[in-house]
Amino acid sequence: MHAWPASEVPALPGTGRDLQIHDTATGGAITLTPGPVARIYVCGITPYDATHLGHAATYNAFDLVQRVWLDTKRQVHYVQNVTDVDDPLLERALRDGEDWTRLAERETALFREDMTALRMLPPKHYIGAVEAIPRIVPLVERLLGAGAAYELDGDIYFSVESDPHFGEVSHLDAAAMRLLSAERGGDPERPGKKNPLDPMLWLAARSGEPSWDGGGLGPGRPGWHIECVAIALDHLGMGFDVQGGGSDLVFPHHEMGASHAQVLTGEHPFAQAYVHAGMVALHGEKMSKSRGNLVFVSALRRDGVDPAAIRLALLAHHYRADWEWTDGVLQEAVERLARWRAAVSRPDGPPADALLAEIRTALADDLDAPAALAAVDRWAARQNDGGGTDEGAPGLVSRAVDALLGVAL
Repeated sequence: MHAWPASEVPALPGTGRDLQIHDTATGGAITLTPGPVARIYVCGITPYDATHLGHAATYNAFDLVQRVWLDTKRQVHYVQNVTDVDDPLLERALRDGEDWTRLAERETALFREDMTALRMLPPKHYIGAVEAIPRIVPLVERLLGAGAAYELDGDIYFSVESDPHFGEVSHLDAAAMRLLSAERGGDPERPGKKNPLDPMLWLAARSGEPSWDGGGLGPGRPGWHIECVAIALDHLGMGFDVQGGGSDLVFPHHEMGASHAQVLTGEHPFAQAYVHAGMVALHGEKMSKSRGNLVFVSALRRDGVDPAAIRLALLAHHYRADWEWTDGVLQEAVERLARWRAAVSRPDGPPADALLAEIRTALADDLDAPAALAAVDRWAARQNDGGGTDEGAPGLVSRAVDALLGVAL
């Protein structure tokens, strides 16, 4: 599966700062110091509908992580999956009388278009669940062989009790885990499981549903968590720098994925930091495909909204915050974009070296994009008041905003 084209990242003078970021597993800030190549895995979409602003906010957060790393003169090895076979996708296809593969292909293509428009840096490897099945089957077989998985009526489950580190990502108690498991694709009430929290590794073939050759596992399709583990281990290895996604993935997805990988390899941790973006609401409730309260990036673009304004609207909120999308949020972003473009269109302006340092400092401090925006606002206000004669300043500001915030002026 191919990703989307990369926009050019302008070169900036000097070098950025190492990123200090909130780690869900430890509950506090840690400073990331990757080697020459920083490694990040971000969980991708299940392509049964278009990219909504909750998706966009999440991918924007991890785009900032990459830009901070690039500014430190590191390379970035970014991997993202596409869950292109799963119950919600099959259910939507059945509801609409559409072939599930065509639905997945169409919505994945639209996602790529949205990411391109928003200037999100693409992953080096963009891998679908279906194409990862040859990697997944041997991992499930290894877990069975190690006694860390078991069969139940043809389905294969992972035993959470096989991982002594289970629970160290989310730090939830068993009752909270059971509740979230039921809400987020698990089956804690299924009779016969060793532990209600045990997640599916391999779903045996069901009548009327797609299935693949699982070798000794029998025909079927993979569970959700093992998909990401197989892709991450194959392309990044254990102990990569950041496991990213929305806060709704902390449990069960990232907790279970970590346990799968740790039992498979005997190593700990799966990732050095677990980083999670907040949720975006509309009309008082989290944007959700199940609720249908969505604002789609593609719809905004069709209505003539500049993608740079959409991105500024996302950047105006700290990535870990839960916030609500309103017409006012978009209008503020549109006006900010106009002010910034007016400011950099002039031939000279206030010196911008200090502004570049402010942006770098803000982003290195747990991706504080709102502080970075405020710094650019102050420079633009001085510029529009006629506050400087540095001929290189507008160009530097334009390059800095593009390179570090992903906004083309």
